[in-house]
Amino acid sequence: MKKIIIVLLVSSIVYATFFSEKARLDREVDRLCAIDGGIRVYETVTLPPDKFDKKSGQINFYDPTQKENALGPAYIFKWDIHDYKKGNPGSEGPQESVMGRDHFKIIRKSDMKLLGEFVLYSRVGGDLPGPWVASSYRCPSAQEAGSGRLMHKIFIQSTEEIGK
Repeated sequence: MKKIIIVLLVSSIVYATFFSEKARLDREVDRLCAIDGGIRVYETVTLPPDKFDKKSGQINFYDPTQKENALGPAYIFKWDIHDYKKGNPGSEGPQESVMGRDHFKIIRKSDMKLLGEFVLYSRVGGDLPGPWVASSYRCPSAQEAGSGRLMHKIFIQSTEEIGK
């Protein structure tokens, strides 16, 4: 009976340690996000309808494989990643937490003006080990903001028809 109580006590301490770290990081994600998280648009660009996909309405000149040149020759797409807390890759122990900041910027090349930016804070992992996928938390949420939404807010489709 004493062994069972000791095992339960040790298990609860280990459980609380992992989940309190995860909760602490989630609070830190929220705190940092309140400071500078989300989408900010400084200038919009009106483009002709041929620069947009007819079905989805998204810009059709975005190619993520081109890194900084992902938006073609006229714009720079920068994505900076900063890890505040790195996990331990390859470790066999409990899943370690990773917390970071992703900063997306769209800059016009002709005058190097920052058109808009999106800042995302996220946490991944910190769960008990097991066969499941690691939990994650982000701010702002995927429904509120994303790099695709940033592009959609900066690049606006012209309502004029071409040739008129």
